[in-house]
Amino acid sequence: MKNSKSLVSSIPNFITSLNLLMGCLSIVFAFQDKLIVASVLIFMAGVLDFLDGLFARLLKAYSEFGKMLDSLADVVSFGVAPSVIMFQLLNVAILRNNLDFNVESAGFLELLIPSSAFIIAIFSALRLAKFNLDKRQTKFFMGIPTPANAFLIASLPFVLKDYEMVSDILLKIYILVPLIFILSFLLVSEIPIISLKFTNYTFRDNKSRFILLVVSLVLLVILKISAYPFIFVFYLLISLIDNPLQKQKS
Repeated sequence: MKNSKSLVSSIPNFITSLNLLMGCLSIVFAFQDKLIVASVLIFMAGVLDFLDGLFARLLKAYSEFGKMLDSLADVVSFGVAPSVIMFQLLNVAILRNNLDFNVESAGFLELLIPSSAFIIAIFSALRLAKFNLDKRQTKFFMGIPTPANAFLIASLPFVLKDYEMVSDILLKIYILVPLIFILSFLLVSEIPIISLKFTNYTFRDNKSRFILLVVSLVLLVILKISAYPFIFVFYLLISLIDNPLQKQKS
């Protein structure tokens, strides 16, 4: 009986381990320039990240070990993996501006610029450490959650694939580098962000959540994965308008 209970309580940790595996595989494929596959693996990691929390609640299998394992998996899947995708996009941007670019002849700045992508991994780790210690973040988030940030970066290869004209705008160093710093700031900011954790399902208490879900679904049906940048911006805007922190105080 004790062994079966222990096995059941290990299910969330097993799912978390699969999340970590998806992140590791995403990194491998990203370094092989298979960015679509790498992005799909990040989205799969996101599904697994949702499922491990769901099963932990259903099975009442909470533990400090599981909490730490979840954060470590998230650093890889939603921190390092999207950083590698951004690293590869920056390399493409540099190659577009300098067709003779190669690592041996590259200058310091040409090597430093792609490496700035890993600032995202650093700030994702900082954001996760902050989340684990911040008692305010039970009903809402302070700063953009790491999965939401990772999904935005993972959606960029789809946008570039579906809309080739966007590549002339997006694949610029002066676009990608500021984006890295903006996303890094949003991860650790004090901006209150809506959580999709429902305590009840009444429209009055969850109006912003329902609006976000409906708008996101409509955009996904129309634009598929390429819709995510619009969903990300809408998520940020509706959180600023709704201001869950102010609602909690009132």
